[in-house]
Amino acid sequence: MACTSCSSGGGCSTGGCGSKGGCSSGGCTRLNVFDWLQDIDLPAGFQEFDLVEIRFKGGRKEFYRNDKRLHLTTGDAVVVEAGGNGWHLGYVSLKGELVRLQMKKKKVPQDSKDIRGILRVASEQDVERYEAARELELNTMFRARSVVDELRLKMKLSDVEYQADRTRATFFYSAEDRVDFRDLIKRLAEEFRVRVEMRQISLRHEAGRLGGIGACGRELCCSTWLTEFKSVSTTAARYQNLSLNPAKLSGQCGRLKCCLNYELETYLDALKDIPQVSRPLQTQLGDAFLQKTDIFKKRMWFALRGDNNWVMLPTERVKEILALNKAGEKPDTLLAPVTEPVVEVSVQEHVEGSLDRLDDKIKAGKRTKRKKKKEKEKGPLAPAAGVQPKPTATVPKDAPRPRPEPKPKPPVEAAPAAAEGGEARGNKAGARGGNNRRSRANVSTDAPRTDRPAPRFDPRFRNAAGGDNSGPDTGAGRAPGEEGRGERSGRSRRGGRRSGGGEGGSGAPGNSAPSAS
Repeated sequence: MACTSCSSGGGCSTGGCGSKGGCSSGGCTRLNVFDWLQDIDLPAGFQEFDLVEIRFKGGRKEFYRNDKRLHLTTGDAVVVEAGGNGWHLGYVSLKGELVRLQMKKKKVPQDSKDIRGILRVASEQDVERYEAARELELNTMFRARSVVDELRLKMKLSDVEYQADRTRATFFYSAEDRVDFRDLIKRLAEEFRVRVEMRQISLRHEAGRLGGIGACGRELCCSTWLTEFKSVSTTAARYQNLSLNPAKLSGQCGRLKCCLNYELETYLDALKDIPQVSRPLQTQLGDAFLQKTDIFKKRMWFALRGDNNWVMLPTERVKEILALNKAGEKPDTLLAPVTEPVVEVSVQEHVEGSLDRLDDKIKAGKRTKRKKKKEKEKGPLAPAAGVQPKPTATVPKDAPRPRPEPKPKPPVEAAPAAAEGGEARGNKAGARGGNNRRSRANVSTDAPRTDRPAPRFDPRFRNAAGGDNSGPDTGAGRAPGEEGRGERSGRSRRGGRRSGGGEGGSGAPGNSAPSAS
């Protein structure tokens, strides 16, 4: 059955609702247990367990005996015997074999005489009378609080619960000291015309009955599933490295939060590997004080005296420093000395060699080629700042490129006329050397040139001695100093007259044009 009176509109399947477990339809799952055996058929001849768990207002649960073997389902409203006289209405929260396990867990004997029985399944008239009694609870609580203030009692009324037949009312209160409430009971009984029962509860039970939302954003554990409350001390907060701030460690009940005990065992197991630093670590730089500890990652932060920079150390290093300090030694720094790891070479690499070395060689070769290629593209690098470049000789663009000197050829025996002609031609080449750049390196006067063919006879040109120009020029009939002058004295390529290297002019003997005769 679903809740009809809470804000969830009948969809509260995770526990907790606006009626704090007291929905009129009885379908609230607050402090409920899932019956995973309800769809399993019992073996033939096996009788179902005759004890049933019944839930009342505020999550209170009690065990009742099903003497009449009523067919009950989880969530059904039943009428049970009250503690004194009369009857009360509750809802079935658990039945079957799981009840046996719950009784064993809570250490309730099955043959106890305090276990009362179930009278019947609740009818519509029973449910209406129960809802009418629930409507009186709020006004009764406010009126009872005013009476407590008049009597100046140091107690706090938190809730009131009417019995379904409206013959008894139970007042739940919390107090730090013992309270004498005899006068209070008399005044409440006279005013409300019911039997009054006072029941003291702890602050944790009070928060569970009222309900609420915790700091985690979920409904309080004490109002949804937690039934047994254990003592919580500040030692649990110290083990978990939490700040001892009462505003953050306290719950809505004003006591330490119950969730501080949930992970305490895990922290205690992790703290076994964390060294206890009772005094600062001593180093050559000074004393280092503990600032922070990460328990699960096993890291500890230290800071020197007067230094705001924290140094993270593993627990192994802290143990080493503690051992050195115990022996009277002080390390240079907090950090451990850096040592290069020793790479162990396997036997296979010794025998066959590493396959990675081939890849390394190929990659190194590619990198060298790429580097040379980039250097060629970029050109010469600029000199660094403050470094003067070496002086280099500048060569003009018009200067001829030096050519290697040809190897001297072996002398060839020739006729004297040919030798003289070669010498004359050499002199002519030397005379033209001032205007022809190529003749400086290509023409050599040391050895006669015999690779040129002999000139053909031309009757128009004769020298002054009366010979022809078929043979080599012997230089006969020339004045001294005219050996370097060429035979031809025509115009140069650019229109100017050629000037010889000797002192003689153009009208020297042997250089005049031949006569027509």
